[in-house]
Amino acid sequence: MKIFGISGLGADKRVFKYLTLEHELIPVEWIKPKTKEPIIEYSKRLIEEYGIGNEESFGILGVSFGGLIATEISKLTKPKFTILISSVETRTELSGIIKFAGKSKLIELIPEKLLNPPKVIAHFMFGTENKELLNSILADTDLNFTKWAIRELMNWENQLRIGNLIKIGGTKDKLLPPKGKNTILIEKGEHLMIVDKAKEISKIINERINNALQHRV
Repeated sequence: MKIFGISGLGADKRVFKYLTLEHELIPVEWIKPKTKEPIIEYSKRLIEEYGIGNEESFGILGVSFGGLIATEISKLTKPKFTILISSVETRTELSGIIKFAGKSKLIELIPEKLLNPPKVIAHFMFGTENKELLNSILADTDLNFTKWAIRELMNWENQLRIGNLIKIGGTKDKLLPPKGKNTILIEKGEHLMIVDKAKEISKIINERINNALQHRV
């Protein structure tokens, strides 16, 4: 079974190579968003680009901002399961600061070049031991995409909870702290724990998927 993996804001498919899943993982590459394109319309284009839903049996995995896209895609298709890592399921799980910033339209006033934080700040916020990987990802980040993604994150309106959800959050995540009783907590996991806690996360995902599939047999 294929699992379509959607990376986070400022990240790319490199974060998935640390996972050891028992099913085929298909990294979804970001496509260029249209000017002020709504996240739902963007998700529809990714579905078409990758043929998501063409096969009856598939899963969706989203990390950080990619979790928002994964949620929107799951609402439009019928995956066997949806996995969210270091992400949120609904708008109510976003922090008050993020929601306030969205209403203030502050992001529109910030030049793209200021959206690439100094390395020391990025290291603190993402909290990864693999600083070389993070530096490489940040260096390759498209800041126009970053601005679009931050805008969509701040103004995300989804309140619909999705079925067959596997949601994993880190107890030390500074960017999107875990919320909701349905979150599987990773002790000392930070925002980029998909890299640093890959073995533990892979074990959880494999076990949850296998259990879910066995119950359907």
